[in-house]
Amino acid sequence: MKTMNVEYAIIGAGTSGLGAYSRIRRKTDSVVMIQDGPYGTTCARVGCMPSKLLITAADYAHALDTSEFFGVTAGGHVDGRKVLDRLRRERDHRFVARNLSYVEKIPARHKLEGQARFIQPGCLRVGESIDVNAEKFIVACGSRPAISEVFEPVMARVVTSDTVFELEDLPSSIAVIGMGVIALELGQALHRLGVETTIYGRSGKINTLTNPTMQREALDILSTELDIYPSGQVMRTWEDAEGAWIEYQHSNGQRITKVFDKVLVAAGRVSNIDRLSMERAGVEFTETGAKKIDPQTMRCSDQPIFIAGDATDHLPLWHEAYDEGRIAADNAMNYPEPVPAERRPPLMVFFTDPQIAIIGQSFRQLQDQEIVIGELPFESPRHVVWNKVKGRIQVYLDPHSGVILGAELLGYQAEHLAHLLALAITHGMTTEQVLSMPVYHPCAEELLRDVLIDAREKLESYSVKNMSLSSSESA
Repeated sequence: MKTMNVEYAIIGAGTSGLGAYSRIRRKTDSVVMIQDGPYGTTCARVGCMPSKLLITAADYAHALDTSEFFGVTAGGHVDGRKVLDRLRRERDHRFVARNLSYVEKIPARHKLEGQARFIQPGCLRVGESIDVNAEKFIVACGSRPAISEVFEPVMARVVTSDTVFELEDLPSSIAVIGMGVIALELGQALHRLGVETTIYGRSGKINTLTNPTMQREALDILSTELDIYPSGQVMRTWEDAEGAWIEYQHSNGQRITKVFDKVLVAAGRVSNIDRLSMERAGVEFTETGAKKIDPQTMRCSDQPIFIAGDATDHLPLWHEAYDEGRIAADNAMNYPEPVPAERRPPLMVFFTDPQIAIIGQSFRQLQDQEIVIGELPFESPRHVVWNKVKGRIQVYLDPHSGVILGAELLGYQAEHLAHLLALAITHGMTTEQVLSMPVYHPCAEELLRDVLIDAREKLESYSVKNMSLSSSESA
């Protein structure tokens, strides 16, 4: 058995693991990064980039299908093999290759390959031949798709976000299990590329949106295009010569049985931390089995162990993983004196059509306190020109200061308005400060101006109402 002694051991070479390595490497040579499986981040290999490559192809197909509205008669044919070949080519030669080129520059003495697990506090076993003794650990081992046992009879036809991009051709039909970001993005893209697509939900909600009005509107809009069963559960599955059969019970008790060429299970991901034997490292767990992590330091329990990225079950997003890897590294280097980091405002975008975005504090987080809500449909002049007027925007303000606290958006190109709002929230800007910015006509940004004008009018009404109440109480 070979033994390696280092100050820092990093488990995982994804976005957060690489970020932690780059931070620590500037300070010391006593570091090793352990990777189980191929290099290349989740984002580049099976997440953000390949999904957007598929969505872009679907957008072109949809533009052809809807061009007659603009007086342009068009037609086209989707070649599934070419779509997927192009996706893999761009993914592998551009996005994954860029990541691999960085990994190749890391000295060989700083890299180990194999599955790591704790065998005692302060010690990892990698594979069956190497023990790594380290003073501090950064766990950035990522996550994997969650697959319920109910799909075991049809596993030969099951794909996940980790495997769907490896298909040689588009399937003739597909069942999409889930209504989260992966399910909705890929489900809509496959539908627009000509795949007969059915989406099966559980809760009946688009869970990123928290305002009930926004949830209902999102589901209504997407249901006009997609075949969605929003609430219920898969009762059983089986396979025969026709394909994978799914029996689904709707929340009203109705049972629906359909057969599919493929089944995309996109009902969430689970942290790979359960494969590390963390209990042998002395890590404490809650009653539900979840590990205790301080989001300001990424420290886990009272041990010199820091958890970052998708392994945290927090926000499985590239920019969050990027931040968390560096926060974990900084606090590992500062151990035992943690330095809490100021986290950025939350920002999440669904690249569906219409897009879904949430920024800062959500309606659910704010609903028990006084807020003013600026609200408008997605009907700026530019959206009318695009023929993309479905959706709604809500902006949440502090009623006393006018500071923007958060927002939920559902609409075409919402990603751009979301980033402007994220900038405003990051800097604690008020409605008036944002409204002082020039807005060109016609642009989608006019909608942000208009919803803030709506919010300003409601702020003024709130102030007048409060003054009247105060006068009445004084009298």
